[in-house]
Amino acid sequence: MAQVEEAVAFVRARIRRKPRVALVLGSGLGGLADVFEQPEALGFSGIPGMPDTNVLGHAGRLVAGSLDGVDVIAMQGRVHPYEGHSLAQVVLGVRVMLKLGADTLIVTNATGGLRTDLAAGTLLAITDHLNLTGQNCLVGPNDNTLGPRFSDMSAAYDPDLIELASEVAREQGFTLERGVYAGVLGPSYETPAEVRMLALLGASVVGMSTVQEVIAARHMNARVLGISCVTNPGAGLTSERLNHADVERIARASAARLAALVTGVVRRLVP
Repeated sequence: MAQVEEAVAFVRARIRRKPRVALVLGSGLGGLADVFEQPEALGFSGIPGMPDTNVLGHAGRLVAGSLDGVDVIAMQGRVHPYEGHSLAQVVLGVRVMLKLGADTLIVTNATGGLRTDLAAGTLLAITDHLNLTGQNCLVGPNDNTLGPRFSDMSAAYDPDLIELASEVAREQGFTLERGVYAGVLGPSYETPAEVRMLALLGASVVGMSTVQEVIAARHMNARVLGISCVTNPGAGLTSERLNHADVERIARASAARLAALVTGVVRRLVP
């Protein structure tokens, strides 16, 4: 908690807004923060306790501003466990954004599809997740000022927010798919056998982020909406080889539609 409070005090001294909604913008999806009105930005590496990110497609900035008249704050990019950071560092940005006043977290990510009907560019609302990282950011002594020792995850992804996002998508002329997110450690992509296993476990998409952020947010009693952008079929579903450049390219191509969806949701969240 001392680390969180130090980071919050640092950010609060430099960012004047009190955000209502927090966002995490994943690979190739950070462009939404570029359209915030009256933005105030800080690099991750300048915030006490928070490391920079070296992953392509992640700007590594905390950006506050107004989105369609609503005060928001976003992580433009994220920190991943596979970069070698502790889980406390991985979720620090989420904890800071919520401590600054946000009570709703919208997480976005680029994912591999595990279903043949999920074409590249598909947007999907996360209904639940499988934490297959072998790690949990709540391990260790619990700080009751953040949340309870045993955090309820029975509705980690808020059903009402999923319905709201689906309604906004319909109004914008497309169907928002739904499915379970399998969170793995990475950084290597999954093998074809692992892709088949994840599908048998009931997952629709797979990625290397998000689950720890959602665990931390639910620990702090924030509502969570998760949106995945499917950038590629999982290994073995096609003959194509996987690479991060293609992930970024598809994510960027879908960024405008994702931005419109998130903006529409934020507009409805705050009257």
